[in-house]
Amino acid sequence: MASERKTDEVTGTETTGHEWDGIHELDTPLPRWWLWVWWGTIAFSVVYWLLMPTWPGLTGYTKGLLHKSDRVEVGRELSALEVQRGAGAAQLRTASLEQIEKDPKLQAYAQQVGQSVFGDNCATCHGIGGTGGKGYPNLRDDVWLWGGKLEDIQYTITHGVRTGAPGARASQMPAFGRDEMLQPAQIDDLTEYVVHLSGRPADASAVARAAPLFQDQCAACHGAEGKGDPAFGAPNLTDGESLYGDSRTAIRGQIFAGNGGVMPTWNGRLSPETIKALSVYIHANAGGQ
Repeated sequence: MASERKTDEVTGTETTGHEWDGIHELDTPLPRWWLWVWWGTIAFSVVYWLLMPTWPGLTGYTKGLLHKSDRVEVGRELSALEVQRGAGAAQLRTASLEQIEKDPKLQAYAQQVGQSVFGDNCATCHGIGGTGGKGYPNLRDDVWLWGGKLEDIQYTITHGVRTGAPGARASQMPAFGRDEMLQPAQIDDLTEYVVHLSGRPADASAVARAAPLFQDQCAACHGAEGKGDPAFGAPNLTDGESLYGDSRTAIRGQIFAGNGGVMPTWNGRLSPETIKALSVYIHANAGGQ
């Protein structure tokens, strides 16, 4: 409730006139430094509004007296970067992959560019360190579905995998269970056979039953000994490495459903010299053959 403004006897400060249950509110002034800061922020805001682009409008925005533009600044920086990289990019454009790897300076430049491009475009799936994950190949080991030579890596990056684009890598693992090509018991036996191929203990009777089945259904791509074939993107089943997991459940799931991922086609998104740099980076730092 409001009451008459008066001076508090204890503090000597005038009250606001507000009182509740015998308690009077003091009209204590704000600290002088706080008021100066407050007025200073208002003054700064007014000056900023005048100098910098700030207020939106129906057809644009206020440009400010300084005509500053972050977009223009970024454009200038990118242009300067292109000029800086121009000489190196020209060398990458004309040099072969082997020439790049034999030239220490050019290889170092290519790896710098490749590392940056990898972080921006590839790390989302393959991880920052290139170690991959379930369904995403590990680029740090020596296991390559489509070959790990420089030319193989460049081709895969350029054309992609299973994108439907011209020249893209293409392979198809049959969905033996989902499409009812094999009975559940046969899939179980094949699972044990794949476990056996990787050098782990497996059910001997299941392996014996699955041996002719493997030759009939799987050897055309994976080879008679299960060592795979880069021409088909067929993985080596004897190295203990598996893109979708090496547990029996994961192996059976792959035989049943025939999973297959998609690698983007980077041709057109990245320049040829950038793809070269990325290929060199992966080959040199991530287990190339």
